[in-house]
Amino acid sequence: MSDIVIKAEHLSKLYRLGTINNGTLWKDLQTWTAIKLGKEDPHSKIGEDRFSGDSDHFWALKDISFDINQGDRIGIIGKNGAGKSTLLKILSRVTSPTEGNIKIKGKISSLLEVGTGFNAELTGRENIYLNGAILGMKKRQIDRKLDEIINFSEIEHHIDTPVKRYSSGMYVRLAFAVAAHLDSDILIADEVLAVGDVAFQKKAIGKMNDLSTGQGRTVLFVSHNMGAVKQLCNIGFLMEKGRIKSIQPIKGCIDDYFSSNVLPTTNSIKNFIRSKNCSLRAKIIQFEVITKEGINTGIIRSTEKVTIKLIVESYNDSVITGMQCYISHNEQNMIMLDSGHIKNKTFTLERGIYEMSCEIASIGLYAGNYSLSVGLNIPGKEVVDNIPDAYRFEIPLYDPANAGFNLHIDSSWGIYNPEQDYSCVKKSDLSTEV
Repeated sequence: MSDIVIKAEHLSKLYRLGTINNGTLWKDLQTWTAIKLGKEDPHSKIGEDRFSGDSDHFWALKDISFDINQGDRIGIIGKNGAGKSTLLKILSRVTSPTEGNIKIKGKISSLLEVGTGFNAELTGRENIYLNGAILGMKKRQIDRKLDEIINFSEIEHHIDTPVKRYSSGMYVRLAFAVAAHLDSDILIADEVLAVGDVAFQKKAIGKMNDLSTGQGRTVLFVSHNMGAVKQLCNIGFLMEKGRIKSIQPIKGCIDDYFSSNVLPTTNSIKNFIRSKNCSLRAKIIQFEVITKEGINTGIIRSTEKVTIKLIVESYNDSVITGMQCYISHNEQNMIMLDSGHIKNKTFTLERGIYEMSCEIASIGLYAGNYSLSVGLNIPGKEVVDNIPDAYRFEIPLYDPANAGFNLHIDSSWGIYNPEQDYSCVKKSDLSTEV
């Protein structure tokens, strides 16, 4: 019989609405001012599809029970607002459940948010020792792991710099290296790897896989990257509205998620869930997807022009930001449109309302169903606003060459049909020599 390392029995978490607690005095004042003026809270992250008990409370989790065995690699998936992060915070003992109890066997390392557990004034090296001490390790034990941690993080040139000067990517590299190499029995990672570059994400997933299969550690992984979840995890928890909808092998869990995940086709952003760590110094208040058929029709034809337009309200002066859009299929990003990273074009916003637009000559994707995520960011520095899966659209079947083959997403065809041209020029006659 497998050794149970986590046992949860009837876990529930109730939050009271209206309590102001954004983490900083400035954000609390912004929330308080918005409430007094009858406006929407600029820091609200509460979605309309949360499980709610009444107008003053909502259940982030409701009556969850499960067992996790040693060495399991658990992928926790679900829409934003499903309760995934709340569950991990309870498992990490960051917060306590309102009802139920949980039993954990062993030490836990957690990566819940970028920089969690770090002291901003200490250097990277000092934070390694701090985190090791929190886990109950002695200095000599940390000394033995130090070089391995620094090498894995790939930030050896900055290891003696205070972490308050680190970029979000450097934070994640060091935080993951610390959590993965110090002596813990359970590793919990909540979407933070999405901040790192692709090469480091692959490296981190490989390390987590090795920790589980090679060292017998238990891994709990939350991500919207279904490819990464499928690669790493063997068991899936599908969460919906604060409950666990199903527990099964990861492939079946992902299939159920895609079959039940209905994305909005409206341009109303009022109740959408923002990504974590948005500063919201400026905020997307409306968007339009414009084609020759109209606005937000839910249809984009692959070979026709499309314009994505954002209406943005800036709450501060001198907010420098770029416009960003991701087009995804089955949670996999297929196209990134980013004025800052790709075109080196950012905009300086003063207080007021702005219209931003991105014009695409032809989207070039094969027929299928896709989703659009929209955002504002300062390249490499700050996520100002980000709304995943803001819009769902379909690219209908098409046969541009009238060849009798409708172009659609297929494992043997791919997904993308870029602008292309062909030629054939005779270079010489065949040789007549024998």
